[in-house]
Amino acid sequence: MKTAWFSFLRFGVCVLLLSAPTVSAVSLSVSPNLQQVFRGSSSVYLSCVDDGQTADGWTVKRTRGGLTEDCGAAGSEFSRINSSFCVLDLSLFTGGNFLCVSSSGHQSEELSISVSGKDVILEIPALPVMTGSDVTLCCRPKEGERRKSHFVRDNVTLGSGPEGKWILSNVQRSDEGLYWCYTDIHPPSPQSRLRVRVDSPSPRSSAPPITPLPPPPSMSVLRLVLHLVVFCPYVACTALLLSIFATSSGNTPVISMETSHPAVQDDVTTEHHF
Repeated sequence: MKTAWFSFLRFGVCVLLLSAPTVSAVSLSVSPNLQQVFRGSSSVYLSCVDDGQTADGWTVKRTRGGLTEDCGAAGSEFSRINSSFCVLDLSLFTGGNFLCVSSSGHQSEELSISVSGKDVILEIPALPVMTGSDVTLCCRPKEGERRKSHFVRDNVTLGSGPEGKWILSNVQRSDEGLYWCYTDIHPPSPQSRLRVRVDSPSPRSSAPPITPLPPPPSMSVLRLVLHLVVFCPYVACTALLLSIFATSSGNTPVISMETSHPAVQDDVTTEHHF
């Protein structure tokens, strides 16, 4: 009974793992790479890419308010399909989260794009940034030139930047958080989250070879004892055989290998008288 229950439990876990949506290596590309845009500004282009190339069989989708819709779907007023790109019309688009989905259910990471009607926006990357990189945040007014701006992360003021810029140098995971900005004459911008990803090591770099540790002393002594146990009987047997052979050789008479030849008789001259 326990075996049947365990098999059923394993089957259920496998079904859950197979049915759950999987995050794929395919990613969502966005141009311009901004989370905040002004309403009515130029269009935003989205596409699904795999290692820099267009990913076939993938669709850009928007999730908003628990609903999911394809980019460029029939009746959509804010988006259209142009070649392999999903083009957002910022005069009608109201924002949302976007991701790439394959026909088999694989998904990419989501990214957020918001359309603002405020007087100022914070230009912050929509895609995750890599650790160690430098990120420039811009506080951009809807009208007029950029001016001195104040930058805030998670309700903590980072400082002020001339010409509406603030540079985050050598970004780390600790720099993640909700950012916004304001100027002396503009109200705060919408908030957006900066996402930081750990830069993976280059595939060309290889770890140094691992030097095996020397065996502990106890193992060396044990190995020596084992060798002696095997070697000593062999030496004893060899010595015993040599001793037996030497003893046998001492009691056996020496056999001469010389061969005696019959003596050659002297020539005798016999004189016959007739």
